[in-house]
Amino acid sequence: MPVKDLAALLLLGAIWGASFIFMRVAVPEFGVFALVEVRTLLATIVLLAVLVFRSGMRDMFTHWKAIALIGAVNTAIPFVLFNYSSLYLEAGVNAILNATAPMFGAVIAFLWLCDKLSKKAVLGLLLGFAGVIMISLQKMGEQGVTIIPIITALLATTCYGLAASMMKKYLQGVKPLAVATGSQASASLLLMPFAIYTMPETMPSVVAWNNAIALAVLGTGIAYILYFSLIANIGPAKAITVAYLVPLFGIVWGLVFLSEKLSLPTLMGGGLILIGVAMTTGVSVSLFKRRRAPA
Repeated sequence: MPVKDLAALLLLGAIWGASFIFMRVAVPEFGVFALVEVRTLLATIVLLAVLVFRSGMRDMFTHWKAIALIGAVNTAIPFVLFNYSSLYLEAGVNAILNATAPMFGAVIAFLWLCDKLSKKAVLGLLLGFAGVIMISLQKMGEQGVTIIPIITALLATTCYGLAASMMKKYLQGVKPLAVATGSQASASLLLMPFAIYTMPETMPSVVAWNNAIALAVLGTGIAYILYFSLIANIGPAKAITVAYLVPLFGIVWGLVFLSEKLSLPTLMGGGLILIGVAMTTGVSVSLFKRRRAPA
C-alpha cells in the first residue's frame, strides 16, 4: 500500500474513532435528535460542495427515492441510536461495538442476497458475538448500566449492515459520493421535526458546539470523502480495514481526553469482535495473500 494511502487510512481511523468522543461530549447538552440534525446539516453542506465540484448532482436526483431510504437506514436511525448509547457507554465501548457492522452485513447479505458464508466466516460470527456477550455481561455488572444502550448500539450497526445490502441491490453503479450526500440531506429532513420538538432549553456550551461541529465536518463530511478516495485508490477490500483502526483510536482518544478506563473483559471482548470481523469478511486473507507474478 502506498505511504499516502496508508496515511489516509490511519487518518480516517483516527477521525472515526474520535467521532465517539465528540458524541459523548455533545449529546448530553444537545440531546439525541438535535445533535443528529446539526451533524447531518453541516455534513450535507460539506459533501454537497464536493459533489457539485465533481458534477455528481444528476446521480443524486435520479435515484433520490432509494437514496432517501438509505438516508433513513444508514444515517438517521443509527446516528440517533449511537447518540443514545453515548449517554451511557464509554466512547471506547461504542467504538468497539461499531466494529460489529461488517458481521451484521455478512449475515443480512446471506439471508437476503443469498451471499455465501464459508465455515470460517460462520466461526468468525460466533467469535464476534461471543465478544459482544462478554462486553454486555461486563457492562451490566456495572452500577447503573443496563442492556438497553448496548442493544441500541448493536441495532445501529445492524442498520449499517442492512444498508450495505440495500445499496448493493438498489444503487449498484451509483456514485458513492452522491449516495452519501443525498443520504445526509434526506436524514436531516426526516429528523428535523424531532429535533425541533426536542430542542434543548438552554444553548449548548462552546465545548459542546465545538464537538458537534467536529462530528459533522470531520467525522462525517471529510471522513466520507477520505473513505471514498481510499476505495478508489486501493479498493473496498483494503479500505474496509479501517474498521480495525476505529476501535483502537476510540479507546486511545477516550483514555487521553475523557480519562476512560476499559476493563480487561471489555478489551478481550473487543479483540474477539475484531478477530470475528476479520474471519467473516475475509479481509485478513485478501490483505496478506501473495500475488502471483505475471507470466
